[in-house]
Amino acid sequence: MMVKICGITNVEDAMAAAEGGASALGFNFWQRSPRYVTPASAARMIERLPAAVWKVGVFVDEDPAAVTRIAQEAGLDIVQLHGEEKAANFPQSKRVWKAIRIRGDFDAASLDRYPAEAILLDGPANGVTFDWKLAAGVAKKVIIAGGLDAENVRTVIEQAKPWGVDACSRIESAPGRKDHGKMAQFLKAALT
Repeated sequence: MMVKICGITNVEDAMAAAEGGASALGFNFWQRSPRYVTPASAARMIERLPAAVWKVGVFVDEDPAAVTRIAQEAGLDIVQLHGEEKAANFPQSKRVWKAIRIRGDFDAASLDRYPAEAILLDGPANGVTFDWKLAAGVAKKVIIAGGLDAENVRTVIEQAKPWGVDACSRIESAPGRKDHGKMAQFLKAALT
């Protein structure tokens, strides 16, 4: 199971997540997010992380050239596109995960148009879950996000059988600050 901890803003949280067994850490480069980090700040954290942990940059409707530049500057392994990006504008130089918010008009067949390594299915708003059974029929690698914590991650794994899971707000003490106890419980539950 690929387990991602998103919204990393400080080295203490990054190291605790890596030591707890996280497969990937997410760094948010959308300036309107309370979890925003600069590329230079992300690079300082990333250089201290084990090579085996994937470093994922979260972008929202960013110019593809800027995504490529920031990915290089920060030392990212993967870019996660979380806006209305069109497939033709995906960066070509990095692995890409495409995030889709699940709303009433969700159509699993429409996901085939994205040239992404994985599709991250997210709730309709930050920290909100969705009907995880919708993910069970998706042909691509699926990552489930949105409202996940230690209490519900086993259920989502059983219902959706995703390639990965992603937690952020439900394991925080404040936006951008992880609660290390909640994060450790989430990682343990997801990896059991």
